[in-house]
Amino acid sequence: MTFAIGRRATLGLIAAGAAVPAARAQTVPRPARVIVGFPPGGSSDVVARLYAERLRGLYAPTLVVDGRVGAAGRIAVEFVKGADPDGLTYLQTPASMLTLQPHVFPREVRYDALTDLIPVSTVCSYPFAFAVPKDHPAQTLPAWIDWAKAQRAELPWASPAAGSAPHFIGIMLAKKAGLNMTHVPFRGAAPAVQDLIAGRLTCFIGVLGDVSPHQGQGLRLLAVSSPARNPRFPEVPTFAELGHPDLNKDEWFGALLPANTPAPIVEGLHRAIRAAAATPEMIAALDRLEYMPTTSDSPAAFAARIRQEREDWGAVVRESGFRPEN
Repeated sequence: MTFAIGRRATLGLIAAGAAVPAARAQTVPRPARVIVGFPPGGSSDVVARLYAERLRGLYAPTLVVDGRVGAAGRIAVEFVKGADPDGLTYLQTPASMLTLQPHVFPREVRYDALTDLIPVSTVCSYPFAFAVPKDHPAQTLPAWIDWAKAQRAELPWASPAAGSAPHFIGIMLAKKAGLNMTHVPFRGAAPAVQDLIAGRLTCFIGVLGDVSPHQGQGLRLLAVSSPARNPRFPEVPTFAELGHPDLNKDEWFGALLPANTPAPIVEGLHRAIRAAAATPEMIAALDRLEYMPTTSDSPAAFAARIRQEREDWGAVVRESGFRPEN
């Protein structure tokens, strides 16, 4: 999972950072753990380590990233759900674990982000992108849709995984445009991007950072799901510009504490995350990964965002008729 900012928004974020209250003395007196549900070297782990380094002395004396891998990230969420509410353990997780998976895997998900955990803040965000092979005859998304409608066979298209946000974005696009498309789920973006470049797929919908390195050198970006055009690719329009505002859905990583964690600890972690995210070093580090260091105005605002996005994704999943075996 990945996004792009940095130079394009660095000045604005630094300016915004000036309004963030300076972090006070560290909130917890002992080393803390950041729990992630994905393997070392992946984007979740890398971002957690970036924050762990910069939260040292702001939130805790030291922070260690602790991977609790398994069940597509759910083990990590459940681990923090059962942790002591003392601020020494917090979760960093992708949005989909809290907003989408409860609808996609209702039997497997045994946690509620708003009752079993306390949302603190987002730590970064990133958009999705619609990509086609570089030599595809369609130069724009509307042209691609026209081309797709003219095909007699079902069109194979890919996402990084069945039940992922890109999967549902593709379902929504196909339904609205009246396209006959066959979803090809992959285990991750890398093999899907390889098949797209080789011409074995008609399109791929996934995280922008997974496809942007190949822009113009194997594939072509036709749309992004961010609210505004990405300054690194100003020629690529947003879905909303192309008449698909419902596809403007970004993803984020967020920090959450166990339920019943005292308010001063919640506020201390929120304050420290905001301070760390506003530094030029963090902005530059996330930019290299193509992420935006977005944070929530308050824990309550983050909780409201989770609630709203969970409701929105619930409607999308129900309308799609998706089942885990799909």
